[in-house]
Amino acid sequence: MALNEVAPVEEIRSHFPALERMHNGLPVAYFDGPGGTQVPRTVAEAMTDYLFHHNANTHWAYPTSNETDEIIEQSRQTMADFINASANEIVYGQNMTTLTFHLARSLGREWAAGDEIVVTELDHHANSDTWRSLEKERGVLIRVMPMDIESGQLNLRDLDGLLNEKTKLVAIGAASNILGTINDVEKACDMARDAGALSFVDAVHYAAHELIDVKAIGCDFLACSAYKFYGPHIGIMYGRKELLENIDFPKLRPAPDYSPERMETGTQNHEGIAGAAAAVDFLASLAGHGSRRERLATVFAELHERQHELTVRLWNGLNAIDGVTVYGPSPDHPRTSTVSFAVDGHSSGDVARKLANQAIFVSDGDFYAMTVVERLGVEGLVRAGCACYTTMDEVERLITGVRLITS
Repeated sequence: MALNEVAPVEEIRSHFPALERMHNGLPVAYFDGPGGTQVPRTVAEAMTDYLFHHNANTHWAYPTSNETDEIIEQSRQTMADFINASANEIVYGQNMTTLTFHLARSLGREWAAGDEIVVTELDHHANSDTWRSLEKERGVLIRVMPMDIESGQLNLRDLDGLLNEKTKLVAIGAASNILGTINDVEKACDMARDAGALSFVDAVHYAAHELIDVKAIGCDFLACSAYKFYGPHIGIMYGRKELLENIDFPKLRPAPDYSPERMETGTQNHEGIAGAAAAVDFLASLAGHGSRRERLATVFAELHERQHELTVRLWNGLNAIDGVTVYGPSPDHPRTSTVSFAVDGHSSGDVARKLANQAIFVSDGDFYAMTVVERLGVEGLVRAGCACYTTMDEVERLITGVRLITS
């Protein structure tokens, strides 16, 4: 690999043992990345190395505890490079949903009945029901920004009509995990700020497809999950340092009272923290030179182009099959490489099972974006996502597999 090149897909695939799996005599094609990507060896090795050689609790005066402290701090810096933040603004937790519930309840301590929060119909319910919990707990009013059924997009003009002096927070997804829609979160956060409200961005689906820049977005909080970008099951939250230092988080009296640990409850998943950093470093390693952030920018730009080509072929191939309906924005609009569809006369689960028999692994259902499914008037969708290891041959296998189901 030349210094200014990104590793070819064949080399990338060599890092993923899962791609060696066979099913019914065929190599497995993994299109389930939107629900959790496969993991490269280096991620598992980082987690194993921590558990075998550094396993300890934090902040004590012996070597493995000191090493644990250092691994956590290095991981925070790595994740800060990933999203363009500072290390003391990186919070780890069980998952995005748990972190968001914790943040919502903490912020809600300062809010009163009649205060308002804006959510959207397009979002994963981890970024709507978490905030809706404050309806019951604090009497907060939830306002909902609608999605356009035909395009699968949000119109931010609708947000303007929902903002007022009572708005405390705008919660919006950077990308839809079911339709692949990429939203203009920078504009949404700017509108929230002008209204005197905080902004929260769900970047769980977005993080695997576009390089996050919290400074450019201008958000107050942002959450993602490492298992969506080749890491372990662990959640990550960014919060502006001044907010993390002043929010009234529920915490134990002896627990740290400084940023970012004051938001973290209990003993953390240290091996997961090590694995999350390894996932970022794996992505950075696919480019030849520069700082970690510069290499990540090079890799994400190249992977975007590769996955766009795959998405165009998948979109056109599925749309050419009679009885198949593809949802969401077309590839000439901002979107990720996640494509959801339905097949006439077949439930989403039936389609997924028949594709699995052909060693093509896709997801089915509502993907915790239940409101989108309800608005579309379907019982569920089949979801196929392209990842860094997806090939054009696998896309062709998927298209052929769907065609066989309809024939």
